[in-house]
Amino acid sequence: MQAMVIEGGTPLEGTVRISGAKNAALPLIAAAVLTEEECVLRGVPQLTDVVFMLKILERLGVETAFEGDVVRIRAKRLSGCVPYDYVRKMRGSICLLGPLLARLQEARVSMPGGCVIGPRPVDLHIKGMRALGATIELEGGYIHAKAPAGLHGTRIYLAGKAGPTVLGTANVMMAATLSRGETIILNAACEPEIVDLARFLNRMGARIEGAGSPTIRIEGVDRLHGAEHTVIPDRIEAATYAIAAAATGGTVRIEHARIDHLDAVVDRLLQTGVEVQPLSSEAFQVKGQPPFEAIDVITAPYPGFPTDVQAQICALLTQAKGVSVVTERIFEARFMHVSELARMGASIRVEGPHAIIHGPTPLIGAPVMASDLRASAALVIAGLMARGKTLVRRIYHLDRGYEQLDQKLRRLGAKIYRINE
Repeated sequence: MQAMVIEGGTPLEGTVRISGAKNAALPLIAAAVLTEEECVLRGVPQLTDVVFMLKILERLGVETAFEGDVVRIRAKRLSGCVPYDYVRKMRGSICLLGPLLARLQEARVSMPGGCVIGPRPVDLHIKGMRALGATIELEGGYIHAKAPAGLHGTRIYLAGKAGPTVLGTANVMMAATLSRGETIILNAACEPEIVDLARFLNRMGARIEGAGSPTIRIEGVDRLHGAEHTVIPDRIEAATYAIAAAATGGTVRIEHARIDHLDAVVDRLLQTGVEVQPLSSEAFQVKGQPPFEAIDVITAPYPGFPTDVQAQICALLTQAKGVSVVTERIFEARFMHVSELARMGASIRVEGPHAIIHGPTPLIGAPVMASDLRASAALVIAGLMARGKTLVRRIYHLDRGYEQLDQKLRRLGAKIYRINE
């Protein structure tokens, strides 16, 4: 198993190019099975989650090719059963439920796996499919959905206790494209990844309006056709490099990044004293000088502060003067990085949904264990700030969501490398 070794204390300097968004690419790949014709996706990141998703499609009989950052998909042949062995490591596989059901009138999808960051139920996905006219049975760890007469348009309110569901919105939107009549999704997720999916579906011949707002309207069509599409930049990766640059006291130009997708992150960084300068519609520069100012952060659905950046901002706030409070409102168990940061010398504790951080405290390199994708990134950032060597274990989490993280960081001057343990 591989681990990451980091020798901290070097400010990051230079330019980094952001990859295509993982959280956009997975639903886009799923959407391609809605048609028999070839679909071409460009700007797709080389990540283990993307590879897993393509392997699932191949298991379903779909032809796929992944060269460079281009994915070609042709679902001329398609079966409707997604087995457990292929999806147990990746929650994003649940977004195949809607497209398979719409295309085949039947789908059998294993309950998904993924990061251990607390319960993430699929009840809203099931609610959406039932509202569209499917019958659902849960049997042996599988969701078995049937709609022998096809799906029909409906009004559906997709409300969860933590707010709108991104994958649930994507699933219902994809299924509704081939439904009869109009579907209206109320309390829809507003994330840029949903907007990107709607653009791709419309290029395939769908009729979708309102993506990016809480109300999405889909007029069903008889069939969809092949299309080409370029994946949006990964806003979470961009935020991670921005925080890493600031935390190390460096200056980094971040390219192929939509700063307008990062308003909440930029706002919080500015409040800490980090300099963020827009350079163009797809580039900005970040400059940091520790110690920072203590702030409060509350995660929320888009356009609020992303839960996927919560761990990274915690790492930076260990170097802020005073007391910072980070409140997690999306996933109740997403503070597993806190104990590892404390091992490195951070004064940080969890009280309910809050992480209380006293700073600044010097961080010392130590062996730490990554628990999930974004926690892994936070530990890398902490290692870049720390004195001495940090060993981050279980870095397979990083490879799920960050393309060539160690290589990109080395190009910015970081002393970071992989080892086999």
